[in-house]
Amino acid sequence: MTAVYDEPMARALALAAEAGAAGDVPVGAVVLDPGGRVVGEGRNLREVSHDPTAHAEVVALRAAAHGHGGWNLAGHTLVVTLEPCVMCAGAILQARIGRVVFGAWDDKAGAAGSMYDLLRDRRLPYRAEVITGIRADEATAQLRAFFDARR
Repeated sequence: MTAVYDEPMARALALAAEAGAAGDVPVGAVVLDPGGRVVGEGRNLREVSHDPTAHAEVVALRAAAHGHGGWNLAGHTLVVTLEPCVMCAGAILQARIGRVVFGAWDDKAGAAGSMYDLLRDRRLPYRAEVITGIRADEATAQLRAFFDARR
């Protein structure tokens, strides 16, 4: 099942590279409809747009909802290079995304199993399936190179 996410993750990694080249943390995301077609994509735009909510996941969710004609993205999958943060996990749940696939873990701010596990928290009214480790080495290397260059 994880092989089906290789191509969408490749696109997310390309978007992450664009973000990094523009000075943003290199994170990219794509939203797949229930048939597996890309219906939204995004990359981190916080530095470019001066918008603290312009994380790749939020940008991709907005694009998918706009194209879908509604906010409810039940049955859709979000593929992202880095484990979502708390803000993004909240947006994912609000959009009713059914599955989240990510590459690199975020041990400092992750909300899909590392620091927090909001996406699968049974106390919340909605949950998402979480699939981890898709092209994780590439996603981790991309992030590491970005931050190493700034130190």
